[in-house]
Amino acid sequence: MSTAIAALRGRRLRHVELDDHAAIIRMLANRYHDLAALHTQAICRLHAMLANLTPGGILGPLTTVRAARLLAGIHPSDGVVAERKHQTQGLLDDVTRLHHALAEVKARIIVAVAASKTSVTEVYGVGPLGAAIIIGHTGDIGRFASRDHFASYNATAPIEASSGPTKRHRLNQRGNRQLNHAIHIAAITQIRNDTPGRAYYQRKLDEGKSKKEAPPGLETQDQRRGVPPTRPRRHPLTTGPGGQPGATLTSSATGITP
Repeated sequence: MSTAIAALRGRRLRHVELDDHAAIIRMLANRYHDLAALHTQAICRLHAMLANLTPGGILGPLTTVRAARLLAGIHPSDGVVAERKHQTQGLLDDVTRLHHALAEVKARIIVAVAASKTSVTEVYGVGPLGAAIIIGHTGDIGRFASRDHFASYNATAPIEASSGPTKRHRLNQRGNRQLNHAIHIAAITQIRNDTPGRAYYQRKLDEGKSKKEAPPGLETQDQRRGVPPTRPRRHPLTTGPGGQPGATLTSSATGITP
C-alpha cells in the first residue's frame, strides 16, 4: 500500500527498463575490481611466506619469475619448512592465475567500452578501465535531476566545514566510492601533466586553497564536463580537459608488486 501511495504522489518516478549495455560494463568493472583485490591479497601473502622461507627476507621488487626462482632454491630441512614451501607454491599459482584473469577481463572491458561509442574516454586521464567504472556505475544519466545531484552521487560535491568567518570545505567520504576513485584518478593525471586541469589546480592554489582542497574542485569540474552518456544521442558529452585519453586505472594490483 505504501508503495502504491508513493507511486501516485511521486512526480519524478523512474520507468522500469531492461538492462542495457551499461549493465554489462558495470559487471565487467565490478569483476575487475574484485579480481584486483584478490590479486593484491595473494601477492601480500606470497611475499610474507617467501620472507619466512628466505634468510634475511626479500629485497627489491618481487616478480613471479623471481618468486619461482627463490622457491626452487629452497630445500626443506624439516616438515615445517616443507609445508611452508608447499603453501607458498599454491600462493604463487594463485597470483599467476589471477594475473591472467585480470588481463582477460581488461581485454573484454576494452571491447565493451569501444562498443558503447562513449566519448568519456576523450577526457584526459580516463582510459578504458576508468570509463567502464564511470559508465557502469552511472547508468542512465537521465536519472539525475541535475549535475549537482550527480556530484552528490559520485562524492565530488564537497561538504561545508566552515568555522566562524573561515569558509572551508572538506572531502566528501560518501557517495559511490568506485566512481569517485575513477574521477579522482583522472584529476590526478591532469595535475601531473601539462593540461588545462593542471592550470585550474594551480589557479586554485594561487587563490589560497590548500593542496587537499584544490583536487576535489578539479574533480567536480571533471564530472561536470564528462558526464558519461549511456545513450550518446540523447545525452551528448562535451570534451573534457586535455581533449584526449590519458592514464588508465591499471593499479599496481595488476603487477606482482602490491
